[in-house]
Amino acid sequence: MRTHYCGELRKKHIGETVTLYGWVDRRRDHGGVIFLDLRDRSGIVQIVSDPQRTPTDEEIRPYAEYFWKKKGSPQNHDEQNMKEDWDKGKSLLKEMRIVAYKQCESLRNEYVVQISGRVTQRPEESLNPRLPSGEVEIYADKITLLNSVRKQLPFQVSTVETENVREDLRLRYRYLDLRRERMAHNMQLRHQVVKAMRRYLEDLEGFIEIETPVLTRSTPEGARDYILPSRSNPGEWFALPQSPQLFKQILMVSGMDRYYQIARCFRDEDLRADRQPEFTQLDMEMSFMSQEEIIALNEKLVAHIFKTVKGIELNLPFPRLTYAQAMERYGTDKPDTRYGLELVNVSDILQDSGFKVFRDAIAHGGTVKILPIPQGNDVISNVRIKPGGDLFKEATEAGAKGLAFIRVRENGEIDTIGAIKDNLTPEQKQEILQRTGAKPGHLLLFGAGDTATVNKTLDRLRQVVAKEFKLINPEKINLLWITDFPMFEWNADEKRLEALHHPFTAPHPEDVSDLKTARAQAYDLVLNGLEIGGGSLRIYQGDIQQQVFAAIGLSTEEAHDKFGFLLEAFEYGTPPHGGIAYGLDRLVMLLAGEESIRDVIAFPKTQQARCLLTDAPSGVDVKQLKELHVASTYKPKP
Repeated sequence: MRTHYCGELRKKHIGETVTLYGWVDRRRDHGGVIFLDLRDRSGIVQIVSDPQRTPTDEEIRPYAEYFWKKKGSPQNHDEQNMKEDWDKGKSLLKEMRIVAYKQCESLRNEYVVQISGRVTQRPEESLNPRLPSGEVEIYADKITLLNSVRKQLPFQVSTVETENVREDLRLRYRYLDLRRERMAHNMQLRHQVVKAMRRYLEDLEGFIEIETPVLTRSTPEGARDYILPSRSNPGEWFALPQSPQLFKQILMVSGMDRYYQIARCFRDEDLRADRQPEFTQLDMEMSFMSQEEIIALNEKLVAHIFKTVKGIELNLPFPRLTYAQAMERYGTDKPDTRYGLELVNVSDILQDSGFKVFRDAIAHGGTVKILPIPQGNDVISNVRIKPGGDLFKEATEAGAKGLAFIRVRENGEIDTIGAIKDNLTPEQKQEILQRTGAKPGHLLLFGAGDTATVNKTLDRLRQVVAKEFKLINPEKINLLWITDFPMFEWNADEKRLEALHHPFTAPHPEDVSDLKTARAQAYDLVLNGLEIGGGSLRIYQGDIQQQVFAAIGLSTEEAHDKFGFLLEAFEYGTPPHGGIAYGLDRLVMLLAGEESIRDVIAFPKTQQARCLLTDAPSGVDVKQLKELHVASTYKPKP
């Protein structure tokens, strides 16, 4: 029976006899003495097998007592019998250590073993400060092989942290990958985050956890649904939920005024490092709370998570920016505020510029902005800014047609292409230098065109420059609320407005008269440039909901076809309510310091939405398709 986990053993356990289970991480034969590193989910501890080591009295005693007990009470034994039993115990221990050593000789990496022995102090020269258990080692009295490895390992688990193992190989043999210390730590960190969420919401805020259906109906929520045919109802389809949005609002109508759920969600969309087709979110909904109250509660929740899981105290309240402020200063609604490099709008200065690119951009309703880069002259060459250069490529991939620049020299002089220099008046030049705070050595990168493209371009360049100039402190934690989002955005392909978040987001009361330009009562929480949570107050009055549907081109009939069950529920007394959802995978990724959410999910999909472990998705039997009244029309490409 296991007494301890490997990574738990410390100096305080010295003298105890322990039984451990785990995998052989490494084996080192020093000629007569064999060292094993034994690994389980908690970490590693060193095992020593030395059959020639003289047992101590403390080590012999349990085995001598075994013989004493066979003869009854020790008070009935004479001194001679006691000594004989002591010698028997000593011999038994020596024999066991010889057997253990022989077993140890046959062990290899990833063999599964049970080991019993005594915790001892490591010699001074053998202390390992890199291991939490590095002050102790276990002298093995008994080693039992539970299972061996019968195939060649695709990679060495013990050295994978330093080896460049392909990710597809790690995902194919995920059960080996999860044995690694880093991955085991990530799984435990994820558990700790979820545990902290549950404890705070239930024990301190009175929330109740309620599960919502996974088989539901398809509703328009932005991304494509995963749909499943119903065998029981031929010709009809279920959809997997993109979020529990509609059900959690119905729960508010039901009176469950503080709901939460660790919810599985599904979206059939193109993937990247921080997206998966199936993902997990902390979903919350609350009745009778204002936006300020919801934000305050969630700040305390996030602070509790960081304190419990990482031991980090966060300052409350978190800073805030409106959507308009964030877009103006950073070009994005999820800015990384660990560094400066704020954008500067110079449209008013250059609206009458003789440089046609600037003048036309502003005349057509666009923007001219500058990304000022201190000491950029010394690091960024003209070759990188002009066609063929890496910064030019970044700009054009964001949609820009080019990348204008100014280099600031001594005494307020500037270097740039002639077309810009010759068309800047001394007053315009001075205003630009003053507004950007540019000093000698500054490089000013320009974005000119429609506002969306300018923001996307300079946001992208800002991130590239920050990494190159090492302006990002990886230890810094900057949390930021973004508020007052627009209600709608323009869908150029379909020539209509669509909800920026979802069509149940409540508009600001003062903006109801003109919904097309209204601000939403919505709020996103950003951590170091990544959105980790987002929510809003919800519409709970039927007339406003109908106005929102009309604004996005949804007729009354279409609305009732898609959301009839929700709209009907709203006829029976709906409380004011709002909520928020956190991307659990992304939050754990940031807390773990990982670059991809695949490294904090036990069994993730690839960027092609495939599971390499199970080889899913896969084909199914024709009989199954017939039962569902469906057929595949896919034809493989020749």
